[in-house]
Amino acid sequence: MGRTRATATHLDHRTGLQSSLVGDGELSRTKAVALVLHGGKEISESPVAARQLAVLRMVPVARHLVSVGGELGLAVWRLRFRYRGWNSEAAHPMEDLEWALRQVRLRHGAVPVVLVGHSMGGRAALLGAGADGVSGVVGLAPWVPAGEPYAQLSGRRVLVVHGSRDRITSAERSRAFMSAVRPIAEEAIHIGMRGCGHAMLQRPQLWNRLTSDFVLHAGLGRPLRAPLTQALAAGNVVI
Repeated sequence: MGRTRATATHLDHRTGLQSSLVGDGELSRTKAVALVLHGGKEISESPVAARQLAVLRMVPVARHLVSVGGELGLAVWRLRFRYRGWNSEAAHPMEDLEWALRQVRLRHGAVPVVLVGHSMGGRAALLGAGADGVSGVVGLAPWVPAGEPYAQLSGRRVLVVHGSRDRITSAERSRAFMSAVRPIAEEAIHIGMRGCGHAMLQRPQLWNRLTSDFVLHAGLGRPLRAPLTQALAAGNVVI
């Protein structure tokens, strides 16, 4: 059966803003789902537009996941948040993520879901890991504030990849966070990317390969490949 594409939208009648999902892959015979979350700002109530850089940055990540996982039964969905910002206690991306996970369940049933998030989307992915059916999380240069909870990652498979030259989010906090997660997670891997910044513009093929290898592992049970195998054994490596 050929590859298909689908969309879904959710209108917030209070504000007139809407979140949306764009799906690609073998959506009709799905064995696992990758849900891809873009970045944003700490504070902003501006609406997210499809052509914003934070959104576009995740398109190649999603396309690569489709290219390596589509024939294996991996459906890939990209969530576009309503607001550009997290917005303190409002935590707007979390409401959008909850809606997206409900949509995934309605369309695909009880298949494993791997959350893949960059920056603000990485924070949402790590916090949303406790939802039913989430088997794994990939945080790409995630925003991890001090004191962030992590009990929701118990029993999950978790990968965090962070560039050594990131000036937007803290690679050191990511590393410390994963050290706290390691005793409770099924697997916890932290990889430092030497010479890479926040936007993942340096060594993009490696960012994509680390992401897809881990998604296929956490979602479809595929064996890990190097350098993830070395990173799992060591807990934390820089490549």
